[in-house]
Amino acid sequence: MLIGLDPEWSWRLRDLIALMADKCGVSADPAHVSGLDVIDPGRTLSGLNAFAERIGVAAERRLPVLIGTGHPHRLLGFYAALADGLSAAGCTVLTPAHGRCVDITTRFGLRTYNLDYVRGVALVREAGAPSSGRETGAHTHSPLPVRTALAAAAEAGGPLPELVIGDHGWVCGAGQLGFEAIGLADTNDPALFVGEAEGSVSVVVPLDDAVRSDYYRPLTRYVLNRACLSQ
Repeated sequence: MLIGLDPEWSWRLRDLIALMADKCGVSADPAHVSGLDVIDPGRTLSGLNAFAERIGVAAERRLPVLIGTGHPHRLLGFYAALADGLSAAGCTVLTPAHGRCVDITTRFGLRTYNLDYVRGVALVREAGAPSSGRETGAHTHSPLPVRTALAAAAEAGGPLPELVIGDHGWVCGAGQLGFEAIGLADTNDPALFVGEAEGSVSVVVPLDDAVRSDYYRPLTRYVLNRACLSQ
């Protein structure tokens, strides 16, 4: 799934397997077709360091940022902590197109969602679902929410984000449009790693993106400390 990325290179299956082995530490054997993937924690730590460095630069320069997730049930707390830290450092955490409808094609057909923000983090909800800051939303890989948000920011005359933080289509969609984008990705989201290899995505942290939300707290503290955003 390309999730908003339009690769410049020709990627064969063996190329993708080699890339994912290099970036995540999964098996490089094409015959390894069953069992669980295992992500090398050393690679996750290296990715977190690079991720935190970009966050720190954004904070130091007080850059406008846009943060969005397709995994709100799991990762919202992680991103919200970043939004809080960046805001406290003087960055503008953008919320363009709040409430705007986004039509996304899913395996169940065309679905209409609303773009919402919780604690500075963008997510989508099914149309008609109550908002009021509820920390739930729809799981999506689509780049359409970030395209909608960026278009709305441009139509309003800015500011535009100088850093986009997130996962799935938020990262690939923004990176494809030329915005600096960093994010998190699991082993079943190779598009982000392809984007990083080609240079359209700045940093990708390999990790399991579907564990309990409280499991990300140590990672949150680590990134905030490395970026000098601890409060």
